[in-house]
Amino acid sequence: MFVVDTNILIYAADTDSPEHAKCRDLVESWRNQSTPWHVTWGIVYEFLRVSTHPNVFRVPLTLANAWTFIEAILASPSVSPLTPTERHQAVAAEVFNQIPDIRANLVFDAHTAILMREQGIKTIFTRDTDFNRFPFIHVVDPITLQ
Repeated sequence: MFVVDTNILIYAADTDSPEHAKCRDLVESWRNQSTPWHVTWGIVYEFLRVSTHPNVFRVPLTLANAWTFIEAILASPSVSPLTPTERHQAVAAEVFNQIPDIRANLVFDAHTAILMREQGIKTIFTRDTDFNRFPFIHVVDPITLQ
């Protein structure tokens, strides 16, 4: 089990990105596998925000096209969005006590990390090195994999 972060989905959708082919192929392979994998609703909405933003994509996606991309991801029988459990508040408190300097943009990543910890998921595929600040997460950058 693993989580796929926003940036991997962005690269998979952005045909202008140098990382596009590798990330597209990875996402397609994950969509067709039987091993469970995850996103969060925060990741989904961040994908929608970034992929439709004119300062990020040379030709941004329309919301309809971005949503179609997400629907294709969510149609995979092996993917599911992580949602908070009844333990969410307690796990958040543990993480905030363990890593007291979380602030600003790291709060969004902390939410993903907290959801992962709640669900017992230890691996995230991302290019975001901020996830290395969470000692209970194994960060995999699929671009640098051989």
